Amino acid sequence: MPEKRPLAYREMSLLAFQARFPTERECSEYLAGIRFPAGFLCPRCGSSASGMVQTRALWQCKACRGQTSVLAGTMFHRTRTPLQQWFWAIFLTARDKRGHSALQLSKELAIPYDRAWLIVHKIRAAMANRDRQYKLNGIVELDEAYFGAPDPGKRGRSTSRVKALVAVGLTKAGKPSFAKIQTVKRLDGRSAKSFAQAGITLGSTIRTDGLRAYRCLSQAGFGHEPTVAPGKTEEDVLHWTHIIISNAKAFITGTFHGLDDKHIQRYLDEFCYRFNRRHHERELFDRLLFACASAPPTSFDELTQ
Repeated sequence: MPEKRPLAYREMSLLAFQARFPTERECSEYLAGIRFPAGFLCPRCGSSASGMVQTRALWQCKACRGQTSVLAGTMFHRTRTPLQQWFWAIFLTARDKRGHSALQLSKELAIPYDRAWLIVHKIRAAMANRDRQYKLNGIVELDEAYFGAPDPGKRGRSTSRVKALVAVGLTKAGKPSFAKIQTVKRLDGRSAKSFAQAGITLGSTIRTDGLRAYRCLSQAGFGHEPTVAPGKTEEDVLHWTHIIISNAKAFITGTFHGLDDKHIQRYLDEFCYRFNRRHHERELFDRLLFACASAPPTSFDELTQ
């Protein structure tokens, strides 16, 4: 699991948000508090004596006079979009559990579509970065799924739709705790092993169906429980994984129509981020803002590769 931040996450209603961030200055100060909860330390000389240049969102060290941007090294690095617009985008994205499209955001904030697109994809990149900081453990269900437009004439594993591996960690009571979804080029042993090693703690017990690709898991340091189920009882074998797959498909098709296969991974990242924090919806703005402030800078070229 990710390390807990020093300050507790705050709940934020619409009215509270409007009152809390009326101008760019309040946004800058709030972000500075998230980035430096124990107070700003100069990266050059280590001094804690500093002040903020409000007009430029800069910390200025009183000892060496060096200046450091509140946005430097974060997802907002060198952004030309006002911080207040970023805050509204994060708030609107956090509040809408169905997912917020770039078109919808461009209308609500009265900004060009290409800017809205860049904003929402950077937010999704921050979501993915945050979720990469924890691993599933204990009992984990693992299955494959297919996302994208229907593929006439092809069914099952012969389809050309985007392939993905889906893992769901279970509590001691057998309920879902956290989920991870990763698109892959091939459903083979190499992909299954790589996915498991990156997102599941070694020694965990992984439950799968009888697909040959999963046989390598027992040699990779995991307990492996494969089950071959006939016909109608197949859904009962990986119950929660199948529910997660169904919900992820509904999330994608319900809000993001005509989704390009190239960007499906980021939408799946958003789905998992929301699912993993489903018990903290009222805190989601604060959590998502912290994720954005903790994420490294991401360029347009990186998002469109």
